[in-house]
Amino acid sequence: MKSIFSRAFYLSIGLLGILAANPNQSWTQSAYADAAPVSKPHWVQVQARNSADRSTVENLGMSIEAVRSDCVWGFANDKVVAKLEAQGFQILSQTAMEIGRGGHETMYDFPPQDARYHNFQQTTDALNNLHSLYADITKVISVGKSVEGRDIYALHINTDPQDLATGKSVKPGAIYMGNHHAREHLSVEIPLMMAQYLLKNKDDAQISALLKSRDIWFVPMVNPDGSEFDIATGQYQYWRKNRSKNSDGTYGVDLNRNYGYEWGTGGSDTDTSSEIYMGPAPFSEPETRAMRDFVEAHLNATVLLTFHSFSELVLYPWGHSNDPVPNTKDQQTFEKMATTMAAWNHYTPEQASALYIASGDTTDWAYGTHGIFAFTFELSPSSNEMGPGGFYPGAGIIDKVFQDNLKPVLYLLDAADNPYKVLGNTPTGMLQNYMEPKVDSAFDSPLGLN
Repeated sequence: MKSIFSRAFYLSIGLLGILAANPNQSWTQSAYADAAPVSKPHWVQVQARNSADRSTVENLGMSIEAVRSDCVWGFANDKVVAKLEAQGFQILSQTAMEIGRGGHETMYDFPPQDARYHNFQQTTDALNNLHSLYADITKVISVGKSVEGRDIYALHINTDPQDLATGKSVKPGAIYMGNHHAREHLSVEIPLMMAQYLLKNKDDAQISALLKSRDIWFVPMVNPDGSEFDIATGQYQYWRKNRSKNSDGTYGVDLNRNYGYEWGTGGSDTDTSSEIYMGPAPFSEPETRAMRDFVEAHLNATVLLTFHSFSELVLYPWGHSNDPVPNTKDQQTFEKMATTMAAWNHYTPEQASALYIASGDTTDWAYGTHGIFAFTFELSPSSNEMGPGGFYPGAGIIDKVFQDNLKPVLYLLDAADNPYKVLGNTPTGMLQNYMEPKVDSAFDSPLGLN
């Protein structure tokens, strides 16, 4: 297993280098401008020597974004910094971020060099375009509305016309979702590309067999408001949360701390201005309610994969507890699936809480409430290959990340009929055959999806 610490060290140095080398870089958080007075956000380095320290740091309200064996880096506001110091944590460095003015602009687009990434309208158009090209086996539906009224769209792939018409199926299901966190735009691109790959290769014998026997859903943009806000000025805002207006005038809830299973039991914050604010109640946000209701309407799903970025990790429950899941066979299945997928994408497989405790996340809820084998992929870059920034790695990385994760995505889709089959000594069915799936040598830019 690769060490997260050596990679995280280089990530943190790289981020600090970006700040030093680009004094004119806009690190504004205009998201804070239209709110009541709040504490300034800081990029902070904090001494933390082990998992327990990291969990405490996260529990005090800091969003940990990089880890080394003796310290962590992440975002924290003035109040969180004060709490950390009061608890005896040494602040090794901090860079205050300017609070911008202007509020929610209306440009809604990426910087020119990242034009390949999909904003909300382009994501919507991409899904509708796939449906128009493959209308006999696809359907696009809205699974709910965001705070600001945007649709949260899902692409349904199923070869049975009745299943498409009703949105219900008895076939084993797989759900892939992205963009719980606004600034993680790469997590939108990968599910879009995976959907496109399956449809473009629908006549391939291996892919055809999967499509005929599975019920498949892609929800590439869970947080459309936050995603639009992050690019609203043409410069990235490093925005993480959704766009709920909190009772004190601040904005945003961390959607991946708002799910109901063991909500608020650690690694989340009650401070509304915190990066990891968990919301006033479980499922307080329309986006998480939409995903809850969607999953609960499709409990034929046995596997679920949510894409995040970054750090190159394959994570599985629990996140809220250091204990393994209570069912030994399930624990063995999680471990087997994670290590198998990590062998292909070269990520680090581990229980989510090995990094730090975090409660109210998607995968804990999916498994803890419904028994779905749920995973989080923290996509590239790795900590020592972060380039211009871990959250904003540029358009050049997209194709590689897609190809790195194609086999894991197909593996989960194949395993959906019986996840426990991965424990067998001899793989069955597609597990033997898709080891080298056919990958297009080039995709249209941007993927022929706009």
